[in-house]
Amino acid sequence: MLGNKIFPVNIIQGPLAGISSAPFRRLTWKYSQPAFSCTEMISCKTVIHQSKTLAERFIKKDSEEGPVSFQLAGSDPLELAEATKRVTDYGADLIDLNCGCPVKKIRNKGAGSRLLTESTKLYKLISAMKQNTHLPVSIKIRVEGNSNEKFKSEIAKIVSEAGTDFLIVHGRHWSEHYETPCRHDEIQFFVEQLKIPVIGNGDIACLQSLMTMFATGCAGVMIGRAGVGQPWLIGKLMAEMNQQEFSIPSVSSRGLIFMEHVLELTKLLGNEKFSVLQARKFAKYYARGLQNRMEFCSAVNSCSALEDLKAICLHYFR
Repeated sequence: MLGNKIFPVNIIQGPLAGISSAPFRRLTWKYSQPAFSCTEMISCKTVIHQSKTLAERFIKKDSEEGPVSFQLAGSDPLELAEATKRVTDYGADLIDLNCGCPVKKIRNKGAGSRLLTESTKLYKLISAMKQNTHLPVSIKIRVEGNSNEKFKSEIAKIVSEAGTDFLIVHGRHWSEHYETPCRHDEIQFFVEQLKIPVIGNGDIACLQSLMTMFATGCAGVMIGRAGVGQPWLIGKLMAEMNQQEFSIPSVSSRGLIFMEHVLELTKLLGNEKFSVLQARKFAKYYARGLQNRMEFCSAVNSCSALEDLKAICLHYFR
């Protein structure tokens, strides 16, 4: 149970910049039905100041997807309060505050991972969210790692006092890259310190890594990059946990799923060229295990029209 909501499973598809708009989430629900999926990180200013049409990429929900957590980014309690009200009205099922983004321009605005060392501000932000929605509220954080930043005890205190419904912990410091292994011991610290559910995030891509994360005692897990290009992954992991058989889609089917993703993205953005450009970012993930993978990615990177992209998929996914 997360806040006032109960979910039948405890695996979540996390937020991914440039990826987790409605078409991606719709495919994840179609093939896996996770507890919920997350939007891309959305700036409070985008929610408040952009027209709903311009913000469609971030806030649109598909009628064929499951529950969605809207992830907000901001550092001003008044703006966050207003953005929280608006995404509640837009149909969010849960709302998350990003406290882990490592990008310099986000940190320079006092948002993302910068909030981890500003506990007073973080308390005000969480309180602003809680006061302006009836939905479950979470924050997604990073850990201390080997840094000189010592914030985990303070974060645990703030999370409890501010009334956060659950906490999502990515097991790396904001300065660390994906080559650094996930720090499961720091996720376990929050599990042991808090009475609310803790969701573990980091390096989950197979049954063994999933069970390693659950060994921290976390109430649920969040899949990140591993879900890109294989929207069936969460379904596969759930089947394997229950010792059930699971058949992944054939090579040709994976090509069709990739094209479905791009076509739905074109409908969302209303711009064929931009959707094809977006597809370049995630084509390599759909091409996992594909013969001539690099050749396929190169062909996609030189493509600018949907018809050409379809021809490329038919050629390589067979």
